[in-house]
Amino acid sequence: MANKPVILVTRKLPSAVETRLRRDYDARLNPDDRLYSEHQLIERAQGARAILPCHTEHFSADVIRRLPAEVKIIANFSVGFDHVDIEAAKKKGIVVTNTPDVLSDATAELTMMLMIGAARRAGEGERLVREDKWKDWSPAFMVGTQVTSKRLGILGMGRVGQVVARRARGFDMQIHYHDARRLPPEKELGAVFHKSVEDMLPHCDFLTVHCNVTPETRGLMNARRFALLPPGAIFVNAARGAIVDDDALVAALESGRLRAAGIDAYNNEPHVDKRLLGLANTFLMPHIGSATLETRDAMGFRALDNLDAYFAGKQPRDRVA
Repeated sequence: MANKPVILVTRKLPSAVETRLRRDYDARLNPDDRLYSEHQLIERAQGARAILPCHTEHFSADVIRRLPAEVKIIANFSVGFDHVDIEAAKKKGIVVTNTPDVLSDATAELTMMLMIGAARRAGEGERLVREDKWKDWSPAFMVGTQVTSKRLGILGMGRVGQVVARRARGFDMQIHYHDARRLPPEKELGAVFHKSVEDMLPHCDFLTVHCNVTPETRGLMNARRFALLPPGAIFVNAARGAIVDDDALVAALESGRLRAAGIDAYNNEPHVDKRLLGLANTFLMPHIGSATLETRDAMGFRALDNLDAYFAGKQPRDRVA
């Protein structure tokens, strides 16, 4: 491009993605991978026509109001876009895009790891071995929960949820799900649809969350809904922390109502609720659902595809605002 558009890139991206960025744009990269403050973000955006951020940057209505007028598109390196005030972006005429589809397999893999890790007490077991506290074997030692043939509830049967269902069928799990709309039979593949979350929860030996954060889903998993799960159910969250009420989750784990939880997404990341850290029956990961080489490259290329379309005067494929 002649007079290449200036693109502010807020985090260090995979090398292949940065190579393409430098080739096609005047890219302001972040080689030290520093997390910018709001002030730094706005300052760095001066003269930029686009911002390529991650979910670690929060574009509140106030931040969007203070962005330079030259900024016309926020091309997220993430499938979630709850970190952007969509209405404020629309009001200012800023296009917002995300990167769907390309991280479904990786997130589904991580979900299965969380499910099995929580069920089979993997965190406890690894600590025993690493700390040289494993003394002997007995029939009562480290007894967990079997995954095979159990009932799996999927809250949000979108792209990731459908891949999780396919993977879980390999363990002969019975699939139950709730979503705003029922899937057609060729996608449902025998899964049991429930019109409400409350109807589904009593049928879930395992529950995994795969919905976006909206006003309706924020704090969705609260004390009342955790109480609807069968005693000893296992909870998995590889979506967003805001979907869960931490007080309710901790209480359910402490009381034994939940046998265990596998978690990759938290409220107030990266500051995880210390109560969760102190529980033996939590299997915790640092928000790495999309963290494979293949997926991170694909996410970056998808974000760049959206930028390319915008600057070519076309509609970005993944426009959300």
